[in-house]
Amino acid sequence: MKTKRTDINQLPTMRQEYDKYTAEDSEVWKILFERQIAQLPGMATDEYLEGIKRVQFTADRIPRFEEVSEQLQKYTGWRLHVVPGLIPNKEFFELMMNRNFCATTWLRRMDQLDYLEEPDMFHDVFGHVPLLTNQPLCDFLVNLSRIALRFIHSELAIELVARIYWYTVEFGLIQEDNGLRIYGAGILSSKGETFYSLHSDIPQRVPYTVRAVLDTPYIKDRFQEKYFVIDSFENLYASIDEIERLIEEEVKKNHLVNS
Repeated sequence: MKTKRTDINQLPTMRQEYDKYTAEDSEVWKILFERQIAQLPGMATDEYLEGIKRVQFTADRIPRFEEVSEQLQKYTGWRLHVVPGLIPNKEFFELMMNRNFCATTWLRRMDQLDYLEEPDMFHDVFGHVPLLTNQPLCDFLVNLSRIALRFIHSELAIELVARIYWYTVEFGLIQEDNGLRIYGAGILSSKGETFYSLHSDIPQRVPYTVRAVLDTPYIKDRFQEKYFVIDSFENLYASIDEIERLIEEEVKKNHLVNS
């Protein structure tokens, strides 16, 4: 499936001001990195663990975005785009459809190690970036963004796209030959949810189907009640056509009801 590239030259440009990171910032990155990387073997998808090596993340050094982008370019043609935090939907999806992944540059404080309401650089970079070396997942993101931009003026459609993104890219699980594994960045960057998602008896773990995800509102203020399990990144990408078809049906249905 081909997508046309959007002109994003007029979007605001920011840079990572690397020299402004403090000793506390470096210590926060080191603590978060070391405690997560220690528990992820046997819990994270092998593709993520390989991705950590590909982008050359270490505990002792906050990643430089320019260097990370150089590595991503070699594998999938992606790059990091600095944003101040949450940005409007249209700009977010335009950037992502053009293979720019939005990432903040600020790190949480030492007293925020275990909980942060708004995603910081550790979530954006440690959680997401290693799997941006996986081509099927990157193709999924590009085409999900294309669908969002097609329906950008429909609040319902954007909500449905957000549910797909939430239960896959942020909180998805994958069934591999060696067991159930994590690929969602929201889990990979969370000490508590890493264990909870795989080993707690509380949440449901159900096969990924587009219809089921579209029918499930997402949860932002606590651990998830349900996780959707894919069987491969290729099959996740293959669901794009169904995602677009079902969202189109829902938008048309909603229009008829409200007209």
